Amino acid sequence: MRYLHTMVRVSNLDETLNFFCNLLGMVETRRTESEKGRYTNIFLAASKDEQAAKTNKAPVVELTYNWDPEDYAGGRNFGHLAFEVEDIYDTCQKLMDNGVTINRPPRDGYMAFIRTPDNISIELLQAGGPKDAQEPWASMENTGSW
Repeated sequence: MRYLHTMVRVSNLDETLNFFCNLLGMVETRRTESEKGRYTNIFLAASKDEQAAKTNKAPVVELTYNWDPEDYAGGRNFGHLAFEVEDIYDTCQKLMDNGVTINRPPRDGYMAFIRTPDNISIELLQAGGPKDAQEPWASMENTGSW
């Protein structure tokens, strides 16, 4: 398993970028905008990790700016921790066998979400891209929220 990123939702992108980049010295390594999803994702690395982060060799902070206003009360602004795993199906099965709820099963062979005992959301991503869809995952329903 490899630690990838921590995601936080932000309400004012300009203020947030000023804080992280101008005040803390972090560096933007990539940006994604989705018209369909109505969001912008910006990935920031510590200045000494900039080159490594551009090739996914260093963890980053993912800023998620939702274009439609949203109230982030109750900690909703903290999104999730993300880890890359060697085999998403084996990882999810091991977690389930040990009593962990798979909130968003890896139906696509690529992404799953779970929660820690303290209710912190964790995203699991398949290393190297999606695996072929497999049962029981392909038809498994979501449980709760992530």
